[in-house]
Amino acid sequence: MSKLLSIITVTYQAEAFIENTLRSIFSQREDDFELIIMDGGSRDRTLELVQAYKNQIAHLVSEPDKGIYDAMNKGMALATGKYVYFLNAGDTFAGPDTLRQIIRDLQNNPDILYGDAIFVNPAGKAIGLRSEVSPHELPENLSWKDFKKGMVVCHQSFIAKRELAPMFSMEYRMSSDIDWEINCLKLAHSIKKTDYPICRYLMGGASVKNLKTSWKERFQILKKHYGWWTTCYYHLIIAIRGLVFTWQKKGKYW
Repeated sequence: MSKLLSIITVTYQAEAFIENTLRSIFSQREDDFELIIMDGGSRDRTLELVQAYKNQIAHLVSEPDKGIYDAMNKGMALATGKYVYFLNAGDTFAGPDTLRQIIRDLQNNPDILYGDAIFVNPAGKAIGLRSEVSPHELPENLSWKDFKKGMVVCHQSFIAKRELAPMFSMEYRMSSDIDWEINCLKLAHSIKKTDYPICRYLMGGASVKNLKTSWKERFQILKKHYGWWTTCYYHLIIAIRGLVFTWQKKGKYW
């Protein structure tokens, strides 16, 4: 019998992070989910650490891929749950009952379930809610049009029905997640916001380390969905908002 939720975890050389993610998933007091791990052919201890949980993992695949979005697509192809959710190595659920709360909300049959994220620095210290410690305010009633203002929901806090979720575009190397979320939202009719944070998001991922490429791709994606003039206008607003936010934080963005 299929589970309600497919959790897809992408890993590569993740020995320093993967145990935290797996402990977070399997310590939850809920079992209406399957876990799919897509590993990019790690040569460190990632697979050794994962093997300790092999009886609880629906699918474990370790093979070379064409990047994180290729691995996510492979994971979706294996998923059997009604909903798909991506929680990658280093990220964890926000609390010990978060998965139970998610399952409860998914039983109401929304097309999309989204929420806030707790930012965690590389040292493991929680900084605060993404909506409070970054310029990205979380909309109460999310629409695909809200993404004109940037990535208003991180993908670790975004759950979609599998039947409406497209594959990630391989045209983008760093920012295909924002394109994917917009495409999901365009197809959704019922969109629900949680009253609890969904995940603890480990800062310093690939997009942060490759900001120039990420920004360029995001401009291209937003231009595709909203048009050139609208994207230029909102990028000016985003830049001004970021500068004001940094000034208010006395020179700090995070």
